[in-house]
Amino acid sequence: MKFGLSLSGLLQDTGGGDMTRRFADVLHLVRVGRELGFEYVYAGQHYLSHPYQMMQPLIALARISAEAEGMDVLSTVLVPLQNPVQMAEDVATLDVVTNGRVIINAALGYRDEEYEAFGVTRGDRIARMFENLRLARLLWEGGEVTFAGRFTQVTGAHIGALPVQRPHPRVWIAANGDGMVRRIARTGETWYLNPHAPYETLARQVALYKEVRAEHNHPPPDALPMSRETFVAETREQAIATARPFLEGKYKTYAAWGQDKALPGEEDFTAPFEELAAGRFIVGSPDDVTADLRRFAEIGVTHASLRFGWPGTPREVVEGAMRLAAREVLPALR
Repeated sequence: MKFGLSLSGLLQDTGGGDMTRRFADVLHLVRVGRELGFEYVYAGQHYLSHPYQMMQPLIALARISAEAEGMDVLSTVLVPLQNPVQMAEDVATLDVVTNGRVIINAALGYRDEEYEAFGVTRGDRIARMFENLRLARLLWEGGEVTFAGRFTQVTGAHIGALPVQRPHPRVWIAANGDGMVRRIARTGETWYLNPHAPYETLARQVALYKEVRAEHNHPPPDALPMSRETFVAETREQAIATARPFLEGKYKTYAAWGQDKALPGEEDFTAPFEELAAGRFIVGSPDDVTADLRRFAEIGVTHASLRFGWPGTPREVVEGAMRLAAREVLPALR
């Protein structure tokens, strides 16, 4: 299993927070993560992120990559909201900046505020995502492209800068529901496991994903990535006491945004912390966290982006959890 340092909660801050200072903290933590042996960094994407401030990932990662030499750079991109030509050019530019280290986590999004702001209807989002990815991949290949899609047309076009990775940067695709998991499996794409679903849901969906891939004559996936809320301390009680205030605040925001309604089943992010955490958060002692991560390794997860901090979490708290995880958890799973 390879481990990524999730920066999503660290590239966010409260509405009145000092984002310049927050970004300096992120750069420090990336340097620490590289020294500790984390293989990649990850950043998520949202727009109109009230009540938080949130930096845009592709731009932030271009700067962060200078501190992350030798590490892969993974970014969520809300693909239906993008102009596919600009997306292809921006990703190719970041691939050059990082010398071929970019991975894209293509996501649909789920917030009506974002769809409205970008003039995208919820009903069109799946069609837009896959059309945008088709056009971006054609442009990344480097030849002349004429494309007449439902949403975008280009004639005799060439991308401005070729990505380093050939034929194109790596693309993983996020999915929540069974229908999208099946679609990704049918086409042989790499599925990025939902970071908010409980283990039992994901274990069932992994089995479904592998079954459908096999039915359509695709080989077993060479990557099965996920993100997870994670915190480790010397004891389980200490880990919960430290992480709980920040996690509770974050998931209240997710509930307001409707993230729980995007998941399969009857999820409710307003549930009590103990109920919300069960099977969903990896929080505890080194032995607890190792055991939880091992469950995912046993169903085939190959990459785990670990989020040790959320809006408001002090830098030293995040760094302490990272160092303890690197010393007592990660070696057991590599």
